[in-house]
Amino acid sequence: MTPAPAPFRLIAAPFTPFGTDGGLNLAAVAEQAELLADNSVTGAFICGTTGESMSLTCDERRQLTEAWMKAAAGRFDVIVHVGHTCQRDAMDLAAHAARHKATSIAAMGPCFHKPASPEALADFCAPIAAAGGDLPFYYYHIPIMTAVPMSMATFLPIAAKRIPTLVGLKYSHEDLVDLSACIALDNGRWEILFGKDEILLTALPMGIRGAVGSTYNFMAPLYQRVIAAYDAGDLATARQEQLRSIELIRMSGRFGGAAFAALKDLMRRLGVDCGAPRSPLTSLTPAQSAELDKELARLEFDSYCSKTPSRPAKKSAGSASAAPARTS
Repeated sequence: MTPAPAPFRLIAAPFTPFGTDGGLNLAAVAEQAELLADNSVTGAFICGTTGESMSLTCDERRQLTEAWMKAAAGRFDVIVHVGHTCQRDAMDLAAHAARHKATSIAAMGPCFHKPASPEALADFCAPIAAAGGDLPFYYYHIPIMTAVPMSMATFLPIAAKRIPTLVGLKYSHEDLVDLSACIALDNGRWEILFGKDEILLTALPMGIRGAVGSTYNFMAPLYQRVIAAYDAGDLATARQEQLRSIELIRMSGRFGGAAFAALKDLMRRLGVDCGAPRSPLTSLTPAQSAELDKELARLEFDSYCSKTPSRPAKKSAGSASAAPARTS
């Protein structure tokens, strides 16, 4: 008898909510947390790329950590990204996350002066992880942003000798050869959280059982159906649902410099206003907002978006929502 698949960790990377003055809108964090909990999301990866961490002050990042820990209230995991170009600032953020009892911490590589080798990267990360005490530590691999492109299959064994709390990676890269090697290392010792929403289905046969992504904020049910269909051996349904994700993400890309704003604006359409992104990212123009309305209608976004008390998800023709969701 084939054993049941391991529980899947579907972790959202929340947007940082800003008010009309450009400052933090911490009141919205509770609303974001409710949306995640209502849609059976198992965790939040805060202050990462989607959270615009590099556009925040360290004090703002500490405030967000405190707000998310309060809002989560033990209902789901909170992974705090503490990465920074300044190692000492990252250490301070890690210590703060530990004091506020985060589930775990993560850090990306420095994106200005860059480590020249896996050993140098591990040496940069080790004091950050140590500042987090006993908190599990993930290295956040996102070379498209950091330009630190080294092999993670090479990095993990080296880092393991320097970072006792290392548990795995947030892997936001398309190198499936390296990803496969990471999954196989040390008889599957490392937890690899996949970070490319639009190709989640590609990673499932490789053994991925956890993922972090921005679009899980507003369409978690879609990915739950991808996972459930794959686990049930229904690849046709899994591909159909994954294609919906691909189409929406490709659509947002057509807004150019306002692509991030288009995704962030989907939260407002679900009743959680996270505001506009910070410069240098740009906001939607009124014309772009109207165009987004048309595109969302064309893609039947209401049929697979996350459910809210005031806006339950609708079924659309051909939707495969009958497959049971498995996220925990």
